[in-house]
Amino acid sequence: MAGRLRDWARGLKRDAHAVYLAARDPRTPWYARALALFIAAYALSPIDLIPDFIPVLGYLDELILLPLGLMLVVRLVPVEVMAEARAAALAAESRPASRAGAAAIVVLWIATASLLLWLFWPEAI
Repeated sequence: MAGRLRDWARGLKRDAHAVYLAARDPRTPWYARALALFIAAYALSPIDLIPDFIPVLGYLDELILLPLGLMLVVRLVPVEVMAEARAAALAAESRPASRAGAAAIVVLWIATASLLLWLFWPEAI
């Protein structure tokens, strides 16, 4: 069971890298490219949208949202492009890290915190 889960996680990492490579391929339609870049940036980001220390919700993105996003992108990308991208991702020695994805997550957290402060901070009378 643990080996199967580990293989599944490796497959997700490989597919995240493959989606990134497929997004850079000119044969990929623009809408698939946009979604692929978004999903790859999030998947390769060192920062999670929902931090893992939050019970149950912390792993929601890794267990449900990320696989669903990857599946959608894989369906939108042409089969031959995805096959080439998967082969290139498998052959790659290292995985890219998404600084843009990390920056987007940080900006989203700051915007959310600012909005919550603005909404719930008691105004001085």
